[in-house]
Amino acid sequence: MPQHEHKILISGGGTGGHIFPAIAIADAIKKKLPGVDILFVGAKGRMEMEKVPLAGYPIQGLWISGFQRRLTLRNLLFPLKLIFSLIKAGRIINKFKPDVVVGVGGYASGPIGQMAARKGIPLVLQEQNSFPGITNKLLAKKALKICVAYEGMERYFPKEKLYLAGNPVRQNVIEIAGKREQACQYFELEKGKPIVLIVGGSQGARSINESVSKNLELLVMNNLQLLWQTGKLYTEKAGKDILEKLSGNNKNRVRVKEFINKMDLAYAAADIVVSRAGAIAISELCTVGKPSVLIPLPSAAEDHQTKNALALVEQDAAIHLKDSEASEKLAEHVSDLAKNQARREQLSKNIKKMSIPDSADKIADEVIALISNNGS
Repeated sequence: MPQHEHKILISGGGTGGHIFPAIAIADAIKKKLPGVDILFVGAKGRMEMEKVPLAGYPIQGLWISGFQRRLTLRNLLFPLKLIFSLIKAGRIINKFKPDVVVGVGGYASGPIGQMAARKGIPLVLQEQNSFPGITNKLLAKKALKICVAYEGMERYFPKEKLYLAGNPVRQNVIEIAGKREQACQYFELEKGKPIVLIVGGSQGARSINESVSKNLELLVMNNLQLLWQTGKLYTEKAGKDILEKLSGNNKNRVRVKEFINKMDLAYAAADIVVSRAGAIAISELCTVGKPSVLIPLPSAAEDHQTKNALALVEQDAAIHLKDSEASEKLAEHVSDLAKNQARREQLSKNIKKMSIPDSADKIADEVIALISNNGS
């Protein structure tokens, strides 16, 4: 069968945590099957409708959203949206005729996965978190393969379908070897003094930002320097706080960035990282092997960020700090780590052990194997 006739449909999205792996999987499949035709299906009005075309792939949108547990107009519309989405998902599948469907979690994954299974099309799921999302749990019975990023997932999924593949990470972000000097120049930091990287996900994180503001004086003690990604809404406030709370040379110890485009340089510069515990952030931290203080986003679906953080804590691979305790304990955790090189090295060694390289390639291989097995 000529290569260009292979067709793969990838569904899901909602957050960067679902979209980036999906694009990485698509890129890996394309490299291995140059003539492949890949179509994405997302949820209308969500981030994927913008990010996927930027990555060079076509996308179609379903009218679907999450179900909240209270009586709202959105909930009353939910059954209607679901029916419409199932019908549209069926139409997309009939027209595109994919060989394999890949679901990465998120709203759009549900209807597409359901219809694919109904039509006998092989379904592969990718679960980024240590606690699965509701969509993947519902589709697990219908999937032929479930690619996971953490061990022990047989608690939630049929063991015989599991494949430990890790989370695809963006290659350009994790290549940090030998870049520290360049990174310090780029961010105008001193290379002889420890650097703490503070990131709150692509949108910034209000409670982390407020904790940093509150503890600025303590955080720059012991010669520490801060590289602080605030997100758009907090940049101005952060600048003001630095001017008001820090004196003299201490003002120069903090670099505020609305958004860091060159994350490879940020990781290369960092001695300690303070971060949310989203699946992709954690996979990147495992790959770059940085001692980390993880502050999970408490409102994340099914509190999966806390579960991700605890999966690392169990292996003594990171420090977990509750969001509600961040403002009183952040400075203490950071300065303890800064003073204790042996502890930093231990955390670094343990978190690196949890890294699974070449995830996108591994998942792509599983998807491609299903094309061949499907007799096409």
